[in-house]
Amino acid sequence: MKSLLTFRALFASQSKGFLLALLLSLITLAAGVALLGTSGWFITSAALTTAGLAFNLFVPSSLVRAFSFIRILARYGERLVGHDATLRLLADLRGWLFARLFPRLPLSDRSLRHGDLVSRLTADVDALDTAFLVAIGPVAAAVLIGGSLTGVLAWLLPSAALLYGLCFAAAVLMVPAGLVLISRRAGRDVVTRAADARASVLDGIEGHADLTVFGVLGLAQAGFVDTSKRLSQAKGRLATLTGIAAFGVQALAAIALAGSIYLGLAAFSAGSVDGPVLAGLLLAIMGSFEASNAIVRSVGKLTTSMAAAERLTDIAESPLRVVDPAMPAELPADTTITLTDVTFGYGGPPVLSNLDLTVKPGEHVAIIGPSGIGKSSLLTLLLRLADPQLGTISLGGAPLATLQQSDIHASMALLSQDSPLFNDTIRANLLIAREDADDDALWSALTAAGIADFVRALPGGLDTLIGEGGRTVSTGQARRLCLARVLLSNASILLLDEPTTGLDRTAELAFFETLRVAARGRTVIVVTHAAIPEGTMDRVLTMRNGMLG
Repeated sequence: MKSLLTFRALFASQSKGFLLALLLSLITLAAGVALLGTSGWFITSAALTTAGLAFNLFVPSSLVRAFSFIRILARYGERLVGHDATLRLLADLRGWLFARLFPRLPLSDRSLRHGDLVSRLTADVDALDTAFLVAIGPVAAAVLIGGSLTGVLAWLLPSAALLYGLCFAAAVLMVPAGLVLISRRAGRDVVTRAADARASVLDGIEGHADLTVFGVLGLAQAGFVDTSKRLSQAKGRLATLTGIAAFGVQALAAIALAGSIYLGLAAFSAGSVDGPVLAGLLLAIMGSFEASNAIVRSVGKLTTSMAAAERLTDIAESPLRVVDPAMPAELPADTTITLTDVTFGYGGPPVLSNLDLTVKPGEHVAIIGPSGIGKSSLLTLLLRLADPQLGTISLGGAPLATLQQSDIHASMALLSQDSPLFNDTIRANLLIAREDADDDALWSALTAAGIADFVRALPGGLDTLIGEGGRTVSTGQARRLCLARVLLSNASILLLDEPTTGLDRTAELAFFETLRVAARGRTVIVVTHAAIPEGTMDRVLTMRNGMLG
């Protein structure tokens, strides 16, 4: 429950919608109870009357119709308002989660599988956003209905009020609370095992070719079947506990009804209540327990919501890899980059050891060497996505640790080997770098990247959709579009990580030549294992054993 309370501010932001949904839910339940009570009184009175045609049929029949219509309209309104508020809450939840997740990327918990992260970002958020509709709202409405009917019984049938009040309170408060306590583990198992199943599916899809080639596809399938079986068992345990709780509620309803009949007949015999009123009260008691049945069905979902909240807060509150200084320094105008005696590693042997490097403003530097020797780690440090264990990195004489990350990122632009193209238009993909850029700026960047003619030839031009991952363009065209996006930014320092991955040698040579011209006047640092064409870089350094030479 503590983890669920972490999101109380987000729930409060949609309080108007939820309160209106609660009010409509209350009206629905009240109309249902009133409908049964009025119907019972009306039918019994009509059966017992000796007034004949003089008996007033119009008023009670009108009340029955009115309560029916009120119940239908209130139920529809509750669903409409409640789901609208819930969908808005869902958007807020995702915004909250991503706002806290981005500063923590890449996640320091390397045991977190890709599939599990996807599950937390999708299924766990979806589980959390139902907490109000399926649990909190019904409980609040049921308590109000039960309290009101207890008051009515205290007025018309005092002998049954205490029995009903105790049974109803146990049904809507004690039984659900007990179910939450005993089903917490089952709810947690359902969420974690569902995440395991999703992760297994993703692993199987991504590794299908390797699993097939190595002849272990059957083993992977058996593992998934086992995971699914454990998920089914967890759901079965949760369903069993929910069923036991539902039986408890029905037993309490039966006790309340049987006791009220017994006490009501005694009151009828004593003349303190008449028959039609007693019949109406008994049907109203039956109708009121409809709310308690809904609560029990919902509590199972509440336990999974609580488990989902725990999983979300685990990653949302994980330690920040890099923290901004309390009193950040002003970003220097000088863009000289200096690394002094820098050592960096990921918990094991260092990948960078006592590294020194100075890059002057406007200088183009290439760092070459085989994969896995720390070239990308160097760019990670320059962007201050991580801090070195030893040594200092400064920009214009100011240590990066004294600057705001937003200022650092505004002055540097990254083109990585897996820079994405999103499933949107070319225009939208470019505007990520500078959202206020006009068409002239867009075409200028495309021209500098050597791809303007290609874009002009497309039927939609800048508004052409390029598909997920840029699947409608070639690898070389995709790299140039990403380069255009980097060039469009106002960054004075361009960092390129294996920018020619996937290109043949001809396209590779053309890319470096384009970069030489397009990035003139800006600082460029390229890390690559490719051979650098002569004349395209001011300096070419080789990285060996975590050092530059």
